[in-house]
Amino acid sequence: MSRLRPRGVLVSIAAVAVVASGVWAYGRGPAEAPSAPASALHRPAVKPNDHHDTSPRLTDLPPAVGSVARTENEEGQLPRPRTAAGAVDTVIQAAPAAPNIPSTTANFNGIGNGFSGPAGVFTVNAAPPDTNGDVGPNNYVQVVNSSLAIWNKAGVVIYGPVPINTLWSGFGGGCQTNNDGDPTVKYDRIANRWIFTQFSVTTTPYLECVAISATADPTGSYNRYAFSYGSTNFPDYPKLGVWPDAYYVTFNNFANGSTFAGAEACAYDRASMLAGAAATQQCFMTSTTYGGLLPSDLDGSRLPPAGSPNYVVALGATTAQLATWRFHVDWTTPANSTFTGPTALTVAGYAEACGGGTCI
Repeated sequence: MSRLRPRGVLVSIAAVAVVASGVWAYGRGPAEAPSAPASALHRPAVKPNDHHDTSPRLTDLPPAVGSVARTENEEGQLPRPRTAAGAVDTVIQAAPAAPNIPSTTANFNGIGNGFSGPAGVFTVNAAPPDTNGDVGPNNYVQVVNSSLAIWNKAGVVIYGPVPINTLWSGFGGGCQTNNDGDPTVKYDRIANRWIFTQFSVTTTPYLECVAISATADPTGSYNRYAFSYGSTNFPDYPKLGVWPDAYYVTFNNFANGSTFAGAEACAYDRASMLAGAAATQQCFMTSTTYGGLLPSDLDGSRLPPAGSPNYVVALGATTAQLATWRFHVDWTTPANSTFTGPTALTVAGYAEACGGGTCI
């Protein structure tokens, strides 16, 4: 969940970090434990985008006004398996391992307190940082708190830091006006495009704002979209996955911003969005038994088998299980789309950090 709070002590975010969704091995899904047959949901909610356009070059857009530190109300707790007091985590790493990674070709600071670029100096004004970044053939792009910056491969910052809603300057509505955070940036390696997301929740309707670069250049123009989630269920913790047939995104919905109402998994019409055309989303809701769902994400050059569903994962019913779903989307006949699960995946027993709290 997003927890933007003013900070008495500003925290420096000096290292580049990347947050990624889970990725399954190509050619097959997760190995599942024997369980009752998973149920399949049919007939998703099909909703068109609220608005879309194609922007001028990012470097030609006027930077948005900087964000002001604020406090968000604490949303309700998610369902999760409870760890017994004194339980042993059987997979926790007991000692540091010997480094086994190649040497870096460039090592440079990401966005952090005092970081400077062509657009000025960044100051931390909220927490947690929601640090996301991805790398393409020529650039590294990062979003932190509610700002973004772009580097070349030599580690030279070539754009930013600017508020993330600069991407929607001139777009209108909440995506342009609000800079509410919970951002994601991904490099779509199949299409050689960049994709940014950020929610708009200061005003209603609640929106997920999406921008997809029209070319491989992250400083160029963007196909921009606003998808609505109504005015009742607060769509918290949006997480994005790139897949051949769709961009998949998951949310934790909170009724009136307080009571957990279930997780929602949606598929965005990737092909239409890459073309800058009007697009729809297809969405399924889970029960309130599961939350914190994550879509699978394609990070390599080898594609999954043709027609492979997107695999979605969450914590399971016990601390020795994960829960998985298969999301199959049919853009020609949406009634044929399915969301199948949950299926229990047996794993080594684990204990949640902080006893299941939000201390990280």
